Amino acid sequence: MLLPRKTKYRKVRKGKNPGVATRGHYVAFGDYGLQSQSNNDITSRQIESARQAMTRYIKRGGKIWIRIFPHIPRTRKPQDVKMGSGKGNPEFFVAKVKAGTVLFEMKGVEESVAREAMRLAAHKLPVKTKFISKEQG
Repeated sequence: MLLPRKTKYRKVRKGKNPGVATRGHYVAFGDYGLQSQSNNDITSRQIESARQAMTRYIKRGGKIWIRIFPHIPRTRKPQDVKMGSGKGNPEFFVAKVKAGTVLFEMKGVEESVAREAMRLAAHKLPVKTKFISKEQG
């Protein structure tokens, strides 16, 4: 699973995640990509699950790039704990994803294979997605 080696602050406030992506919104490394169509937080477990689904389908052929990284810690309080008494402990990390962000990229496989692999990965994610390919030219 992906997680940062070190963070500046142990706990971070949630904040908002409005608007569309102005960076990381095009296919940069591979030939095909999976682009987010909505805003949401994606956990490191969901990223890993999607990566495994793609890798298994393409049978370790081609190359996959993960374009998002979960930097932001999310806290959770234990079950059956009364209100108050501060913020909970960090439990997992998330990547804040905006609409238009390219989540994964792929190269070295046919388009039909890449499309199916990305479809399987999309089922593991909490955002609506779209299959895109690099513009020729």
